[in-house]
Amino acid sequence: MGEVAGPVDYIFYILILVSIYAILAVSLNLLVGMTGLISMAHAAFMAIGAYTTALLVTGTGMNFFFTVGIGMLIAAGISALLALPSLRVKGDHYIIASFGFQVIIISILLNWPSLTRGPFGIMGIPRPRLFGFTFASYQSFFLLSAGLAIVCSLVAWRVSTSAFGAVLRAIREDEVAAQSLGKDVTRFKVLVFVLGCSLAAVAGSLYASVASFIDPFTFDIAESIFVLAIVIIGGKGNVLGSVLGAVVLIAVPELLKFLAVPSAIADPLRRMLYGMLLVVFMRFMPSGLLPERAGR
Repeated sequence: MGEVAGPVDYIFYILILVSIYAILAVSLNLLVGMTGLISMAHAAFMAIGAYTTALLVTGTGMNFFFTVGIGMLIAAGISALLALPSLRVKGDHYIIASFGFQVIIISILLNWPSLTRGPFGIMGIPRPRLFGFTFASYQSFFLLSAGLAIVCSLVAWRVSTSAFGAVLRAIREDEVAAQSLGKDVTRFKVLVFVLGCSLAAVAGSLYASVASFIDPFTFDIAESIFVLAIVIIGGKGNVLGSVLGAVVLIAVPELLKFLAVPSAIADPLRRMLYGMLLVVFMRFMPSGLLPERAGR
């Protein structure tokens, strides 16, 4: 991570992480909350965005904002190829298929050192520049990450309130009934999958830039599970719920750092806290902090 100089930088650094994971949660919510597709490969598409930005910025000097668009296009293309065969299966089989893709992506990142530098990762990733201005400080980078989070959230909200979103919810509730009404279920599922994975790539690009270092282990299956936890705790099908879930699961566990607990103990405690929160919410608040509103 970049150097955090003091308490103000630390606060903005946490807010940046909240923005990044809000994008991930909002994009995954398009799949899980609105369509009923439980994907275990979201961190893989975050990795695609992160590595696209890291390789292009460090290797060619390309502007960060161009790399974001390229990362989205690559994620869209790969997700479309993945969606066509895997979305024809349902339930547990789809979850296993997405998990398999997650494993494949991480294996490629680890075993293609000539491109990705393998387990050593990519370091020295510079901050974004726009019209001569560098987002060097955490304060300025927060404005960038929050702005992109707002844009991604608005896209997800627009989808959720459109006729397209209504079809997605119909597929979630009863796929056979939606098909009987003449809806091309596979096409709708592929389109929303591509959109959700493209937005996840945006979060990856932001993460690579603020961290200045990435490696394959950053995007393992635990990361996909963590994003899924944000969606469930925030509220499936609710865009604002995903944002709130990111605040809760990113900011609240950071309080452990202010306790006199060694990092070797604090990190496992945070993971335990995530697990306990999931159990509590699934038992007592299965709809999350902000349940999906009826008729939406």
